[in-house]
Amino acid sequence: MTFKAAAVQMCSGVDPAKNAASMMHLVREAAAQGAIYVQTPEMTGMLQRDRVAAKVVLRDETDDIIVRTASALAAELGIYLHVGSTAIALDDGKIANRGFLFGPEGKILNRYDKIHMFDVDLDNGESWRESAAYRPGSEARVLSLPFAEMGFTICYDVRFPALFRAQAIAGAEVMTVPAAFTRQTGEAHWEILLRARAIENGVFVIAAAQGGLHEDGRETYGHSMIIDPWGKVLASTGGTGEAVIVADIDRTAVKAARDKIPNLKNGREFSIEKITGAVVGGVAT
Repeated sequence: MTFKAAAVQMCSGVDPAKNAASMMHLVREAAAQGAIYVQTPEMTGMLQRDRVAAKVVLRDETDDIIVRTASALAAELGIYLHVGSTAIALDDGKIANRGFLFGPEGKILNRYDKIHMFDVDLDNGESWRESAAYRPGSEARVLSLPFAEMGFTICYDVRFPALFRAQAIAGAEVMTVPAAFTRQTGEAHWEILLRARAIENGVFVIAAAQGGLHEDGRETYGHSMIIDPWGKVLASTGGTGEAVIVADIDRTAVKAARDKIPNLKNGREFSIEKITGAVVGGVAT
């Protein structure tokens, strides 16, 4: 009922080959510490704000260097390797922000395309329009693995609790949140969002993050974390830069948390009515 999981923190640049080499080094380090499941961050293969330059090096998944490298690495180490996401060229000219889970034989066991697009304007002047280049996914999955029932999300998905709740109700015991959170939003919300998703669903949360000042000028928050179903932080990098964190995932903790607070079972359907402030029957509403 227990397995060792790792989250790999990176500071990916604009060259996919260099990022693949960094991924190999860090994943090997995680495996050497006994992890059988290893997760890398969102956009493991490249962080590049210049979309014209990015499209020059993007490939479909059959020719993507991160996909090829991860497949071989999973087989070499005999682990489950979760590439949190990487940019994949699509036939319609759009890009998929796509995560992959590779099994110990190097085969792709699951794909997940990020559902919620990061279209925001921040106080510090940062403006992001992910939907301008990326095609959102539309399917969530819970994957049955020998060691856990696993659900998949990416970064901005963490702000949409219904996605986590649906996967928890479908049986997920571990939720994955690879990310490239901005420094500003990370400082404000990263830990509290991850812990909230763990607590309200009684699940482990594994969140490998990008962390540091990147070649394209953006700054990401880092602080990769592994959190238990009671909201306790089991491991954290505590900052930015390349790092590996490892924690033991005890599946009995999921049942224990859900037995104490059975909110997944106690949820009820309800209607909602918007009240406009009109007077009904002489009583202000």
